[in-house]
Amino acid sequence: MNSELVVDVQSSEISIALLEDKHLVELHQESREEQFAVGNIYIGRVKKIMPGLNAAFVDVGYEKDAFLHYLDLGSNFNTLYQFTTQILSDRKKVPAIQKIKLQPEIEKSGSINDILKTGQEILVQVTKEPISTKGPRLTAEISIAGRFLVLMPFADKVSVSQKIKTEEERVRLKQLIQSIKPKGFGVIVRTVAEEKKVAELDNELKILVKRWEEAIAKVQQSKGVSLILEELGRTVGIIRDLFSPSFKHIHVNDAAVFTEVRDYVELIAPERKEIVKLYKDEAPIYDSFGISKQIKSAFGKTVSFKSGAYLIIEHTEALHVIDVNSGNRSKAGNGQEANALDVNLAAADEIARQLRLRDMGGIIVVDFIDMHETENRQKLFERMRDMMSNDRAKHNILPLSKFGLMQMTRQRVRPVTHIDIEETCPTCFGTGHTKPSILFTDQLENKIDFLVSKLNIKDFTLHLHPYVDAYISKGLMSMKLQWKLKFGKGCKVMASQKLGFLQYKFYDKKGIEINLQEEIEKIS
Repeated sequence: MNSELVVDVQSSEISIALLEDKHLVELHQESREEQFAVGNIYIGRVKKIMPGLNAAFVDVGYEKDAFLHYLDLGSNFNTLYQFTTQILSDRKKVPAIQKIKLQPEIEKSGSINDILKTGQEILVQVTKEPISTKGPRLTAEISIAGRFLVLMPFADKVSVSQKIKTEEERVRLKQLIQSIKPKGFGVIVRTVAEEKKVAELDNELKILVKRWEEAIAKVQQSKGVSLILEELGRTVGIIRDLFSPSFKHIHVNDAAVFTEVRDYVELIAPERKEIVKLYKDEAPIYDSFGISKQIKSAFGKTVSFKSGAYLIIEHTEALHVIDVNSGNRSKAGNGQEANALDVNLAAADEIARQLRLRDMGGIIVVDFIDMHETENRQKLFERMRDMMSNDRAKHNILPLSKFGLMQMTRQRVRPVTHIDIEETCPTCFGTGHTKPSILFTDQLENKIDFLVSKLNIKDFTLHLHPYVDAYISKGLMSMKLQWKLKFGKGCKVMASQKLGFLQYKFYDKKGIEINLQEEIEKIS
């Protein structure tokens, strides 16, 4: 299997698509102003204690206070709090973590009232981004993730990923890390560390320790609630978590992000830095790799997947519901049970893809087509489990119930990815009345003239729907060529699959959109 990562950098957001054999399986979108990402570490202030929930609400700078449950304090919270207090009280000297005396562990069945008080300043980390009306979720069990290792201050133990099955390798890694880790730190060995040499692991361990020391230095300089350590950007974070020998290329359309990604790949796999490619074509990067079309087909309420069969996906506050429909497959002559099994197995493949693609988390209920044979129901359960095995998010799948429902849970750390694929009419804006469509090109020409003559913008790019672009490109003296001759070489026109039929967008030479969209046009 060949994997490719395609990074689309725009002025307002960065979008990252993971392709497996040219098939879109994951899509991540991150605002360039995004805060409160999973992994960020803050100095927070306790705002309210909730004994009934055995939890506290903590101010970390978000509009809604973040949630911290007693069980998320971590067993070594007392030691961490003493360490933090010592730093905040003496801003000239950073105490060495190795010399900190470990405090008694907190009881698992204890009360939040006994540990936290209103107004306390504590070190916390985001484990779940703000979702809907809820603020971020926090933990006081601090961890700093690398590619091979996860560093945990004050934990002082070594754990090895359960996905490493070979007992000999597990013992080797545990002994190796025990011999090189600094005192006062715990380490979790990740799956990708399997068969890695001591030099690679030691190098990353030093990098993680350095990041911790830099964070602590910021604690000294902090004044009240503040960000102490920012998680790596989403792009680098995904590469860190996904990078494998199957990665064929990483395409980036921005020079600065390209340099950042290449430097990170060179750090973790120097021999493979050449797989990072700077995309220089004028056409939108997602269009070139066929991603725009896949997004349009995969993010609707209805998703077709095989011979007329389709899924209906509904999102609610409490759970996600997926209904499997056979469509015109019901007309096949293989028998009802055989047809149901065939559709259900194909649906399991698509559902596993959709969960990753939309990053759906929480409770998920799937209504498969009814099957009566126990053997077939077991086949479906095993197929679903196999297809979910590549999912990085923690999940749990139950066998089919008597009603033909499959229940599962999937780790939820950020809002579900939602892309509105329905296109608002760009000409009537919902009024039902438009100017004659034959005049659309005249309208565009007037816009270009206004841009060049009135706004004095000579270098720009006009994005149009592929059908419209094809229309203005036809002929020896095409309309596109006429515009270039009339308005100068800086007038560029290209197709974009993201746009609706009569939509258009102007961008300056820096890629920033120039808003020339008209208000609702009234027909007299």
